[in-house]
Parts: sequence; structure tokens; C-alpha cells
Amino acid sequence: MPEAATLLLLAAAFVAGGIDAVVGGGGLIQLPALFAALPEAAPPTLLGTSKLAGFAGTASATLRYARSVVLPWRALAPAAALAALASLAGSVSVMHVSARVFRPLVPLALGLVLGYTLAHRHLGRVHAPRTLDRSAAVRGAGLIALIGFYDGFFGPGTGSFLMLLFIRFHGYDFLNAAAAARLVNLATNLVSLLWFGLHGSVRWPLGLAMALANVGGAQLGTRLALRRGTGFVRTAFVIIVSALIVKTAWDAIALGARR
Repeated sequence: MPEAATLLLLAAAFVAGGIDAVVGGGGLIQLPALFAALPEAAPPTLLGTSKLAGFAGTASATLRYARSVVLPWRALAPAAALAALASLAGSVSVMHVSARVFRPLVPLALGLVLGYTLAHRHLGRVHAPRTLDRSAAVRGAGLIALIGFYDGFFGPGTGSFLMLLFIRFHGYDFLNAAAAARLVNLATNLVSLLWFGLHGSVRWPLGLAMALANVGGAQLGTRLALRRGTGFVRTAFVIIVSALIVKTAWDAIALGARR
């Protein structure tokens, strides 16, 4: 691979790690960079390589959040396990169905997330965890499974979807939602990475180099989130999700034009 392409991938991984650590969505930078740099590679290989970098960055961010934010491990462990199982199903499916089927849906889903956030000005400003009744718990579990499947199948934007779920259903503020989302995302990334790795769909040398860059970005993003607090994370959430909507809509239009 040309040196310029390698440097581009490392830069993309660093930026993706920083974005993922704060609001999620870094895969929408990292994955297209891989597709551009390695046009001859099979899509599962590119997804697997991206998962390796993303897993390292997410693990780094999770550990840093855990030292500063009280994570409700008993509540998050079942959610992480359910999301991981769903992620495995998604990773198995991508071996047989192109991830392109998800691309037109991503900007629509992100648009709903952004619209809901903007319509509720005080959403996620106060951390007031609550216990869910049975109906809400079932709906929440269904959404966790859906997001987990999506992460294993395609992935970009998963952190943003998880954050809104923890804010809307569990009463978290943006900072605590970011920390909880990283933990669940860590589980989905791990299972997906193991699946792709066992099937030879990871370029390990490149993935490990990108993992180091992703960790660097994740540490920077987490530090900013912890230092600036909930207001900063909410503002970053709105700005980055808006940018991701534009990016994913453009990708979907470009994909349709090429067909």
C-alpha cells in the first residue's frame, strides 16, 4: 500500500476514535477511508479491519470513562450481552447480504435522532437514572438488539443511537450516556471482531496500526468530554450528528447514481 494511503487511514482512524469517544459515528469516517484505500478488498475484510481499530479505541475510551463516571454495571451488563448476541447475528448476515442495504436508512435514522434531540431542549441535561417498567424494558431491549444487529452488519452511527436510547429510556445525561454507550459498543465490537477474525476477514498489521491511531483519538475525545461535561457532549452530539446526516445522505445518493 502506498505510504500516502497508509497515512490517510491512520489520520482517519485518529479522527474516528475522537468522534466515537464523544458521540459515536466515527465509523462513517474510518470505513469509507478503508473502502477508498483498498478498493480491491472484500467488504467483510474492510469491516473486520475497521472493527479491530474501533474495538481498541472503544476499549480505551471505556476504561477512561470508568475511572471518572459511575457506570451501573448490573444494568449495563445484560444490555451489553444482548447487543453482543445481536451483533454476532449481524456479522454473520453481512457474509451473505451487502451492507449497502443499510446505507439509505442511516441518514433517515440519524435525522430522527437529531430531530428528537432538538425538539426536547432539556433532554440529557440532567442525570436522573430511572427504573423501567416492564413495557419500557421490553421496548428498550428490542432497540438494544436492533442497534446491536446494525453494528455487526454495518456499524457507523451505533454510538449515537445508543446514547439517545440511554438518555430517552434510562434518564441519563449526555456524559453518562456517552460512557454507557461505549461499554455496550465495546461488547458489540468485540463479538463482531472475533467473528471476522475467525473467518480471515481482518488485515491485522493494518488494523493494529489503525487501532493505535484510534486509541489516540479516543483518549483525546474522552478527555474533552470529561473536562467539558454534559453541555459540551450535547453540543458535540448535535453538530456531529448533523454532519453525519449530510455525509450519509451524500453517500446514499452517490451510491444510487452509480447503479
